[in-house]
Amino acid sequence: MAKLGKRTRAAREAVAGKENLSVEEAVSLVKGNATSKFDETIEIALNLGVDTRHADQMVRGVVGLPNGTGKAMRVAVFARGPKADEAKEAGADIVGAEDLMETIQGGTIEFDRCIATPDMMPIVGRLGKVLGPRNLMPNPKVGTVTMDVKAAVEAAKGGEVQFKAEKGGVVHAGVGKASFDEAKLVENVRAFISAVAKAKPSGAKGTYMKKIALSSTMGPGVTLDVAAAAGE
Repeated sequence: MAKLGKRTRAAREAVAGKENLSVEEAVSLVKGNATSKFDETIEIALNLGVDTRHADQMVRGVVGLPNGTGKAMRVAVFARGPKADEAKEAGADIVGAEDLMETIQGGTIEFDRCIATPDMMPIVGRLGKVLGPRNLMPNPKVGTVTMDVKAAVEAAKGGEVQFKAEKGGVVHAGVGKASFDEAKLVENVRAFISAVAKAKPSGAKGTYMKKIALSSTMGPGVTLDVAAAAGE
């Protein structure tokens, strides 16, 4: 077994025996353990009581974190004419149509969010096998298929986070950086949990939120008191 470094041992000792914490306690502990040389991302993971194989149990949504994510979001937009100009003016990093489709098909994906106007979907639809597994496929349910390109780009750039339950019913996302003030991280964590709670599908039975954990990129995770965190 590999020998643990001094920093890793100290971080694990700091969280040993601590579980079912309040949001404030968890944020303070995780932030305090994020001592790497880079600005670690604070990550949240929720284990939900859903079976994503059933359409009526899929959990998917979007939330605008009140204090942003701390990450520079690269946005690509499928649009033509005035809408393409609107996307560029709003700050989109990549704008195109067939040319952008060919670039993606060639294996170049240099963006974190993909937005499209409705008329572009026949083109975007050809990229389902490429963008779908990466959770980059534009979808009207989360506002990425829209004629209001300006608002969609600005929202993506401003800290909007999309979430989707993966196999096993796990939802995870980055909710800020270790350099954020604790109060801002707490606000972001609560906003994310609230959004997932509101996205509870009609087919979900029994306990919806089973476990919530918070961690930093390089640090150990801690569990939250689900009822308190969800405001139950």
